[in-house]
Amino acid sequence: MLQSGGDWYVVCLCAQWCGTCRAYFDGFMAQQSAGAPMRYCWVDVEDAAHADLLANWEIETFPTLLIAQGQRPVFMGVLPPQLPVLQRLVHSCMVENAVPVGVDAAVQALWTQLQPRLAVDGA
Repeated sequence: MLQSGGDWYVVCLCAQWCGTCRAYFDGFMAQQSAGAPMRYCWVDVEDAAHADLLANWEIETFPTLLIAQGQRPVFMGVLPPQLPVLQRLVHSCMVENAVPVGVDAAVQALWTQLQPRLAVDGA
């Protein structure tokens, strides 16, 4: 059963210089049109538009994924850049009342600040 209670977001934290990220981009963004009621957002961690939020984060492995429902992050972590892995993770988060993974106060604070920006400009 699909969990309700807020918009779903799948945010890929990446870097333009990263070849793996560039290769993953098209497939990741194509998930938006795959029918799932989630908003897929691509955030370059070095982009000036998000520098103030991500300056204290040391994202060392790309892609790093943040999944949230409404105001509640449910996953933050590194994911292999493979679409079937992404699809399984998203499905798991949406249909199971999963315990948040990789989410702590810092992730909650990041999401609280990042979510309004994504809602407005789509990153």
